Amino acid sequence: MRNANSLLALIGAFYAALAVSAPAETLAPPDLERGKQIASAACAACHGADGNSVIPVNPILAGQGADYIAHTLAEYKSDKASATRKNPIMKGMAAALTPEDMRNVGAYFAAQKMTPSVARDKAAAVRGEKIWRGGIKDSSVPACAGCHGPAGKGVPVQYPRVAGQYADYTLAALKAYAAGVERTNTMMTGVAAKLSEADMKAVSEYMAGLR
Repeated sequence: MRNANSLLALIGAFYAALAVSAPAETLAPPDLERGKQIASAACAACHGADGNSVIPVNPILAGQGADYIAHTLAEYKSDKASATRKNPIMKGMAAALTPEDMRNVGAYFAAQKMTPSVARDKAAAVRGEKIWRGGIKDSSVPACAGCHGPAGKGVPVQYPRVAGQYADYTLAALKAYAAGVERTNTMMTGVAAKLSEADMKAVSEYMAGLR
């Protein structure tokens, strides 16, 4: 009996090891054509058919990280109190999208060429560059480049591409993070809450001209 139990234990351990080492299920490649269809029907009015919004308060999505877009759409759709994005218009747009749809839309916009915005206030942009590269020591504000990268290209999923983004949109986003209502993110809320509106405008202007 003891030998039988030992054998069963070894067999169980063997299969448990196989389960742990088994590779995760591979997702099918995103369908860019399906993503384009959804973007044309649901996103184009605000963000442009190719993700190049012509409305400064709406973000440019062309060239944005695919995973970041998909994750953001999922947060808008979520009914959880812990959702990091809350906006009734975007919630309505995301409501009918499946996770696969979100991946397709994200991949489609990521594949489009961005038409970047430009800095309109050069003096503010000069101040913004200092904050971008070195932060604000007196306020314990870290350098923006530490997370978004020196060129503002971001890190997929975690940190969005911000280079060339409309200053109006970035300013509104920073204010939303500071308020912690429509957008909640421990790091971004902590950073934005320490910025004056003038600092926010300066960083936004610099980002708009960043290439």
